[in-house]
Amino acid sequence: MSNPFAASPFDLWLAGDSEVSRLLGEEAERQSTTLQLIASENFTSPAVLAASGSILTNKYAEGYPGRRYYGGNQVIDEVEDLARDRLKALFGAEHANVQPHAGANANLAVYQALLEPGDTILAMRLDHGGHLTHGSPASITSKIWRFVSYGVSQATGDPDKPGEVIDFDQVADVARRERPKLVVAGSTAYSRIIDPLPFREIADSVGALFMFDAAHPAGLIAGGVHPSPVGVADVVTFTTHKTLRGPRGGAIVCQDQFAKAVDSAVFPGLQGGPLEHVIAAKAVAFAEAARPEFRHYAAQVVANAAALGEALEETGIRMVSGGTENHQVLVDLRTFDAELTGKVAQEVLDRAGITCNRNTIPDDPRSPFITSGLRLGSAAQTTAGMGPAEMRTVGALIGRTLRSRDDDGAIARVRAEVHELCSGFPPYPSLAGA
Repeated sequence: MSNPFAASPFDLWLAGDSEVSRLLGEEAERQSTTLQLIASENFTSPAVLAASGSILTNKYAEGYPGRRYYGGNQVIDEVEDLARDRLKALFGAEHANVQPHAGANANLAVYQALLEPGDTILAMRLDHGGHLTHGSPASITSKIWRFVSYGVSQATGDPDKPGEVIDFDQVADVARRERPKLVVAGSTAYSRIIDPLPFREIADSVGALFMFDAAHPAGLIAGGVHPSPVGVADVVTFTTHKTLRGPRGGAIVCQDQFAKAVDSAVFPGLQGGPLEHVIAAKAVAFAEAARPEFRHYAAQVVANAAALGEALEETGIRMVSGGTENHQVLVDLRTFDAELTGKVAQEVLDRAGITCNRNTIPDDPRSPFITSGLRLGSAAQTTAGMGPAEMRTVGALIGRTLRSRDDDGAIARVRAEVHELCSGFPPYPSLAGA
């Protein structure tokens, strides 16, 4: 397949740098000819790409609209106000901050805004699906605040009540015992809907504030297929590049009473000049997510994940919690092959043109670098136009690849089939062959 960005502005602007131009072409080729099943990735629209690469990158804009530390920000102020207004309208929020460079920055800013060093935060266990900023010793957040954790219920082996879902009795028990100042909902590897209401009730019962980390389901919330935590939680953080289908970055929405503290924590507390070219791209993405067709997209993402999970189960791979209600499929490989690790599975699938990531499963006996599971996502290939039939095909291809992982010929045949499948669903058809 030819470079889908050939003769596009990307190539023309890089005419004097053949090395970077070549690498961009190779990455475009990879994204176009292999399956993108990493749950935290998506394909942005060409409009988001254009805004991300715009001349707004030239402008320094420390501060906020109307309160900048540099001159010449009249247009930039309009750009950022547009992004904030669109975000508030999209989620029905009182206040929005669109400056965080990433979801981790957004979470760190909220902790800084609402807490004192040493305060206790109750969040999800990392090995049960939580994020690094939810209590990992490797994160700076754990060096400043004290984290206690909740997890999911035990697996039962009963297909009708499989377990491995958030144990709200445990959440309440830990909250009563530890008296956290902040309760955090949200995850990075959890395939079920997270209801914000029980978390609100538990936080209120111990006098804690409540933050919802919606990094993964933000687009599903905007698309109306997941319950919204906005108006329930005191603060909601999220990334803009996963199911929301925007540029890489983060954002925060909150009640007006927390606006000043949150804004001050982002700047000057943690970041300097905002990336206004990315903020413009966020504004584009927020407008796209407000369109009626985005609701259909969000529903299709969920349906496609379900189809993928069902196909994987037919190959003998177990879905953690017995299913999925969002864009993620978290699987336990031990039912398929007790010796197969997530690390080996990820590597062999990559050779077959199927991109995903190894992931721990609840109470995983293996390390986070090896793991017993995989995490797969449906958002990117749904953007490319695939439906349940294609996702069932993908599930079968994954099973064949893992079963024949020591057979180079079999893997090559799968890769050829993947290439053929992807050829019918180019992520940027308007640019292909331009």
